[in-house]
Amino acid sequence: MPSTPDLAAAPDTRVRVPGGRRRSTQGLRNLELALLVFAVAIFFAAILLVQLGASGGFDFNVITMPAIIAALTFCVHIVLRFIAPQADPFILPIAMTLNGIGISMLYRLDLAHVAAGEESGFASAQMIYTAVGVVMAIIVLFLLKNHRVLLRFMYISMALAILLLLLPLVPGLGDHDAAARVWISIGPFNFQPGEIAKIALAVFFAGYLVTARETLSVVGTKFLGIQFPRLRDLAPIMVVWAVCMGVLVFQRDLGTSMLYFGLFLVMMFVATGRISWIVIGLVLVAIGGVLAYNFMGYVNFRVHAWLDPFDPEMIDASGGSYQLLQSLYGLANGGLIGQGLGQGRPLITPVAESDFIISALGEELGLAGLFVIFSLYLILVARGFRIGHQGIDDFGRLLAMGLSFTIAWQVFIVVGGVTRVIPLTGLTTPFLAAGGSSLLANWIIVAILLRLSDTVRQTPVEDRE
Repeated sequence: MPSTPDLAAAPDTRVRVPGGRRRSTQGLRNLELALLVFAVAIFFAAILLVQLGASGGFDFNVITMPAIIAALTFCVHIVLRFIAPQADPFILPIAMTLNGIGISMLYRLDLAHVAAGEESGFASAQMIYTAVGVVMAIIVLFLLKNHRVLLRFMYISMALAILLLLLPLVPGLGDHDAAARVWISIGPFNFQPGEIAKIALAVFFAGYLVTARETLSVVGTKFLGIQFPRLRDLAPIMVVWAVCMGVLVFQRDLGTSMLYFGLFLVMMFVATGRISWIVIGLVLVAIGGVLAYNFMGYVNFRVHAWLDPFDPEMIDASGGSYQLLQSLYGLANGGLIGQGLGQGRPLITPVAESDFIISALGEELGLAGLFVIFSLYLILVARGFRIGHQGIDDFGRLLAMGLSFTIAWQVFIVVGGVTRVIPLTGLTTPFLAAGGSSLLANWIIVAILLRLSDTVRQTPVEDRE
């Protein structure tokens, strides 16, 4: 990528070239509207099918709150028509579809709990969180007129990320009842600050790599055909590695540490184009993995539960492999086409509303349904990478790539855990799993990607760096 001047300080004074390549805004927004109507239809149909499958009848009052969510999403579409008319037309409908499928599955879990004589309100809470997330996306679209403004807040983003990561460790604020110390409790509300920290880190990494890219990509020594950086240039990756190990040690959160280090590694590779950074990163991951396995009991325990889940002692142990096995049985029971919405037994897997919602969906929608969900994620991430590839400046490219990668990497870590490809972690499935902080963060990411895509399309090709 070419060098980048001080973009934050320089106002966007570029003159549009008469006749420069522009795209039809009406066509893009009409396509988005059609896809959004289809997404809402899927949402409503899934809710009603869950009710039909679980209770044998329809009660159309159940779509009152989903209708409010749908109305808010159409508000985003209207806002885009006025302030970001060239925004990508696929991102919003895909986010809405995934969010709707997640709410439908949580409603299914509510019905199962009620049938078992238990109180449950996962779907209602998730719809409230979704409304907050969508409103936040609208606010971000209004406030973020130009993504390059974020470059001015590079170091504030770093400080904010560190502060958010430390909050769960504050006595009286952190929720230490949880296995992983990643939650804070304020009155009746719980919040996972690490979800917002990942956005702040993506902004900081993008800004830092724009300024340090030349040093990190040019200077170095060749070994076995690969150009490695100088020892003194290893400081940034060592600092990030140390921070991730700190998350693993003090917060006992394997998933978040993997997410942050993977994010930095990929953004560094995108910025420099040097495969040596990937090699160095994998070596550091191997060193960290060996240290964690040998000196951290809970990591050792999780690895054993992953490698030998059918061991009776491991099944009976608290936090052992019982949950993983139930997840695998649920997926197997779903087979190719699933049991049908409302027809499965999602309660056989503990905390199916959170870490294991993929298992519950797999049982009722089958492999075919999961394939559709994964395809939606694939398209969403591909659109984000496309925005990054077409970006008008280095900061925008790295930011789009980083934010898109967080969604892809988070899905891989969660799905890999519940299908026994990798050890289990505590991350949530974006847009699907219950959790207000996760939804809020992902809708903010959607808003930033929409703004980036609008900027890309608004700028004629000849004006791009």
